[in-house]
Amino acid sequence: MNDKIMEDTIKDNNKQITFANSLKSSDTEEWWDILFNRPIGYFWAKCAIPLHITPNMITIASIFIGAVGGWLFYYTDLKTNIIGMLLLTLANTFDSADGQLARLTGNKTRLGRILDGLAGDVWFIVIYLALVLRLTLLEGYSVIGMWILAATAGASHILAAGMADYYRNIHLFFLKGKDGSEHDTSAKVREDFKNTKFAEKPFTKVSLWFYLNYTKTQEALSPKFQSFWNILTSMYGNNIPQDLCSEIREKNKKYMSLTNILQFNTRVIFLFITLFIGQVWLYFVFDVVVMNAILIYLIAKEEKLFGNYSKELRQINKVRRK
Repeated sequence: MNDKIMEDTIKDNNKQITFANSLKSSDTEEWWDILFNRPIGYFWAKCAIPLHITPNMITIASIFIGAVGGWLFYYTDLKTNIIGMLLLTLANTFDSADGQLARLTGNKTRLGRILDGLAGDVWFIVIYLALVLRLTLLEGYSVIGMWILAATAGASHILAAGMADYYRNIHLFFLKGKDGSEHDTSAKVREDFKNTKFAEKPFTKVSLWFYLNYTKTQEALSPKFQSFWNILTSMYGNNIPQDLCSEIREKNKKYMSLTNILQFNTRVIFLFITLFIGQVWLYFVFDVVVMNAILIYLIAKEEKLFGNYSKELRQINKVRRK
């Protein structure tokens, strides 16, 4: 890591702003983010502070830049594709910057989290659409076959990215506590959805509806963790023993590399390779076969870990009652 970046500090409202505290954690950061995206994102975040640019403004800018970049993959001309790659890379540094700026300034909101997730969804919706139209209209592949493959890959992508994000936030909860994690429950999101009036906040209402279904899907795919979470919170509430948190964090840390693989960087690297070799259909196959295999393995490992902890907590609860 660049020592100059780590030592660089600025002042904002008497707070020291450093590259180190713009990161989520050393446990969950990807190597390419640390090497490339985070340093550039930190630069954007520092520029944004004196200009009073909010994280959500940066996120919205990233949505448009990434969407334009993604659409350029429709064309079979490699030079045009490279421009798209550069725009998508720029958008990703903005996507990094919004979270870094939020952590540096404390300007973290659920709407920001929803927008951040929306950014990646919009990029890949455009990318998938561009690729399938390229394959069917320009390269002569089967229309039905490519649309089925693209739809399957898209559904796989949504599930994999959602579960990777879920497990990372669970890990951050045990590492940094509630304030350092964006872990949400569908019960809490449902309550907020009911309390939000469409007439007053239409965008927030719609966003919460999508976010509620997103959260419910995450919970449906992690039943043993849900059981563990219910037992944990019923036993300790907000006062979970620190030694238990540290133990879970240490055992769960090894699975964070799997969540990283399922995120943006791996997909984009493979996407760029398929664009360079002119075989973009391979990207859909990669998403369906390779990424799904990693997702299944990750869920199995996480479920086993938290299933074992559920048994331990039940035993502790029995001893307490005697």
